[in-house]
Amino acid sequence: MAPSPTINGAEMATVKSRVTVVGSGNWGSVAAKLIASNTISLNSFHDEVRMWVFEETLPTGEKLSEVINRTNENVKYLPGTKLGKNVVADPSLENAVKDANLLVFVTPHQFMDGICKRLLGKIRADAEAISLIKGMEVKREGPCMISSLISEQLGINCCVLMGANIANEIALEKFSEATVGYRKDKETAEKWVQLFNTPYFSISAVQDVEGVELCGTLKNIVAIAAGFVDGLEMGNNTKAAIMRIGLREMKAFSKLLYPSVEDSTFFESCGVADLITTCLGGRNRKCADAFARNGGKRSFDELEAEMLQGQKLQ
Repeated sequence: MAPSPTINGAEMATVKSRVTVVGSGNWGSVAAKLIASNTISLNSFHDEVRMWVFEETLPTGEKLSEVINRTNENVKYLPGTKLGKNVVADPSLENAVKDANLLVFVTPHQFMDGICKRLLGKIRADAEAISLIKGMEVKREGPCMISSLISEQLGINCCVLMGANIANEIALEKFSEATVGYRKDKETAEKWVQLFNTPYFSISAVQDVEGVELCGTLKNIVAIAAGFVDGLEMGNNTKAAIMRIGLREMKAFSKLLYPSVEDSTFFESCGVADLITTCLGGRNRKCADAFARNGGKRSFDELEAEMLQGQKLQ
């Protein structure tokens, strides 16, 4: 066996990556759990995973971040699931990211513009990002993908991770798949795969950021239609038709925005699989079902507040 590389006779230390999860909702907490299970066992990562928590006061009067750190559990957004002793909740966004070179963004898409503005000049020069956010920023000049928003505002490379991922099922370690979309650097994509992949969460990578991200965004619209079908009790045949036509429209719209989008991406977990699971069990479908059953007399804002325990429609 060849000796370890040395500098002036001293063994060269492995440069370890530090990870911060920006977001601590249902999916953010599950992401932290997945990552923490790998950082503690892989030599290329520091054990500790920081998780930025938008601070809230619980009915008990305690701060959410303090309860997470005391109980190792997000009692509001992922009750009953231990996150891993190496997950540290931090209510300061700037403090949470300052040492990390790997940033995992998983917050409601409507908050990302403000978060990026707060992070400008506060992150490491060598930082890289991945977005788990299923949505887009719609501006007067046109739609802006969240990965593009991150890259443009922070000046860093941003991959994406999307898939058929109902967070509560992954928290219970039921098998699931996801897709990492990357632009050019396959080595970076493989680092993200290594960070997220577990025996119950299987990750593949494709060189198609726009395709992967648009799949994760547009399927939410189709899921609303699927919820209307359920609420109006129109049957499974109609719902299947909505899903098939929806997938076709997702593909057409994606290629209209980005002609480089690959056809094969729609057959990855981020495509048809995510569409199916969201139309069967996602939060958009759930609220659209209730909207239809109430004859449109209750607003989506009202249903969201009542049914999603603090989560947002996508």
